[in-house]
Amino acid sequence: MKKLLLFLLFILAILTACNQRPKYVLKKDFVDRPAYGDMLVDSSIGEPATLNPLLASDSASFDIIGLVFNGLVRYDKNLRLEGDLAKDWEVSADSKIITFHLKKGILWHDGVEFTSADVKFTYEKFMDPKVMTAYRSQFELVQKLEAPDKYTVKVFYKEAFAPALETWGAAIVPEHILKGQDINKSPFNRAPVGTGPYKFKNWVTNQKIELESNKDYYEGEPYIKRYMYRIIPDQSVQFMNLQSGDIDMMTLSPDMYKNIGSNAGLNADINTYDYQEPRYTYIGYNMENPLFKSKNVRQALSYAINRDDIIKDVLLGMAKPVTGPFIPGTWAYNTGVKGYDFKPEKAAAMLKNDGWVRNKDGFLYKDGRKFSFTIFTNQGNKEREQIATIVQQQLGKLGIEVNIRILAWNILLTQFIDKKKFDALVMAWSLSRDPDCFEIWHSSKTKEGEFNFVGYSNGEVDALLVKARTTFDIKTRRACYLKIHKIIAEDAPYTFLYTPDALAAVHKRIHGVVPAPAGIGYNQIKWYVPSEIQKYKISIEK
Repeated sequence: MKKLLLFLLFILAILTACNQRPKYVLKKDFVDRPAYGDMLVDSSIGEPATLNPLLASDSASFDIIGLVFNGLVRYDKNLRLEGDLAKDWEVSADSKIITFHLKKGILWHDGVEFTSADVKFTYEKFMDPKVMTAYRSQFELVQKLEAPDKYTVKVFYKEAFAPALETWGAAIVPEHILKGQDINKSPFNRAPVGTGPYKFKNWVTNQKIELESNKDYYEGEPYIKRYMYRIIPDQSVQFMNLQSGDIDMMTLSPDMYKNIGSNAGLNADINTYDYQEPRYTYIGYNMENPLFKSKNVRQALSYAINRDDIIKDVLLGMAKPVTGPFIPGTWAYNTGVKGYDFKPEKAAAMLKNDGWVRNKDGFLYKDGRKFSFTIFTNQGNKEREQIATIVQQQLGKLGIEVNIRILAWNILLTQFIDKKKFDALVMAWSLSRDPDCFEIWHSSKTKEGEFNFVGYSNGEVDALLVKARTTFDIKTRRACYLKIHKIIAEDAPYTFLYTPDALAAVHKRIHGVVPAPAGIGYNQIKWYVPSEIQKYKISIEK
């Protein structure tokens, strides 16, 4: 009864908010043309951990970093590499030297010119053992980096490195600000200075981050004058704010996506977008926990979890199952790996063979220890909370006690994941376009702040990861990744679940949003609000 009352109150709040929201109305003589001004209000359930790209490892941080900083290269809308801070480049015949020619006249937000010295400094900080970065391995094959003049960077590799060009999409940081500072504790981490289309304005903890357009941006000032990133730790509350017009943009859950446009005009002011991203959701097991040291136990857990039900009930079918650490449809994905079908009887037998016996209280025990653990996930993500609840119920039928702990994102990341103080996690990886996954799976990448936080270690996988990233031969690389996929799936450090559809909502007053293979954010500086329907009156400095 209580749940029903809460649900009715939630629906009433949405309807009330929708009835009060300003309507998106265009006059009959309206001419759609770009205009400067207004503000885009984006939202996130998680607060960024840091705005320093050397240290950041979470999507909330990179939502802001991507607007404040640039790399030497970037992916265009069709997922082809193009120059960003670099005008162009040459690769030597043996693929061991890349020479970047930088664009001239690019300014940091404080007016100082960007030069090759900043690129050299950024590389040196990535390689500095005192800097707590998760990206050092991307540059470990660099033998040396030279800056022969202000606008030239030469990178010498010890051997051929397949993802080399892509790694230089890493955001470049300013030497003149960070030189001599403790990077891990610098005030810069909460008040960054970049070269990007938006300048940092302020950060109110647990509330918002504000940016303003960079009138000196090398591609031209963004049309939308101000960008606000509101931290709203609950998707339902986000959705109410979207409906009321208090935010302009959010990532939708599948049920929200399917409801938009289906409720007699309830959501008439919202455009929705469905596209694919290189991302997968998983349950990861801390392999330092004695419960998860046995491969048979980890495999049994994967057999005991009904992935298809999760896709059907939580994702409403808007996802594809995955069987390993790559994305279906990509050239690294091994279609021959069938994964773990839902077989609870087989799971029970495997656990019994491993020495787990059901006691009178209904739980499994081995050597006097109850099979009990806690699944951690981040606050406000209903999808992950639902997955944790389903897993709790399904494993409970086998006699496994599963507890659930929901934490604010930055607390979960810094105090539990980085410190390895967790049993299991419901999480997701957003992957690069190149399948190199050295940082996630190599046994050397288990230090605090690095990505192999489950502590996975397999010598054969280590060797294959190195081989795959040190050759440009696509056949050799593919063979390595197919084998990596097979081995990791068998070792089961994760229960691999699915790759979801990316579901986005943007208010219709935001014009210029054009979906492409890269999604919708690739051309954000070209988004605009026609002057006739601008909502926020913000002075334009020219």
